[in-house]
Parts: sequence; C-alpha cells; structure tokens
Amino acid sequence: MTNLIEYEDSSDEVRAVYDDIRATRQTDYINNFWKALANHPPTLQRTWETLKEVMASPGEIDPLMRELIYIAVSVTNGCEYCIASHTAAARAKGMSDVMFGEVMAIIATANMTNRLANGYQIRVDEQFKT
Repeated sequence: MTNLIEYEDSSDEVRAVYDDIRATRQTDYINNFWKALANHPPTLQRTWETLKEVMASPGEIDPLMRELIYIAVSVTNGCEYCIASHTAAARAKGMSDVMFGEVMAIIATANMTNRLANGYQIRVDEQFKT
C-alpha cells in the first residue's frame, strides 16, 4: 500500500496543492487519493489541476450530473475508491437513494448492451453517424 503524505509531513509544493484543494472544496479534509499522489508532487499537481478544471469549473453540466457521470465510469472501471468518494460527493450535491438506484440500472444496462453490440460486431447505422 502506498504511503500517505500528511499535510504536516509534506513539502511546500505539496502543501500548496493541499491548500488549493481545501480552498476549492471549502473543507480542511484532504482525502487519501491526494495523500497517495503526494508521493510524486508533479502527478499530484497535474491531476488536481485537471480534476478541478473538469469537475469544479463552470459549465453546461451541473455539479451533480458530473458526479453521476464519474460514478458511472468508476463502476464500469471497477474503481472502489472512486465509486465511494464520488458517491459521497453526489449525495452531498443532492443525490437520493432512488437516484442512485436509477444510475446503477443505467450503468448495468449500458454495460450489457455495449457487450452485446461488441460481441455481435453490429455495424453503426448511417443515421447515427455524425
């Protein structure tokens, strides 16, 4: 298991990222994902900047929908950590148990139909192509 770098044990470079995470998320909590990435500060910095831009910047997709998409990809990729953290984030943004159940049903159905389409090697309909 990767060593987790706590704030008080981190370099100035890592502390700057931790401080930005805290300010952006309006919390003092730094989760284990970031503490693990802090073992390589350039990866920590790059990953945080990308995630902050994609998940926290203004855009057409609202914050809850972004979390639901993140959950769907995480379930499909089998990432237990991301499923847990983004489910917690989605709940904080208003996701109900019923909504979670609907998302899980969509994910399961999409994965099933994707496998069927790939297995049957179905040609894409001309009218679906852009």
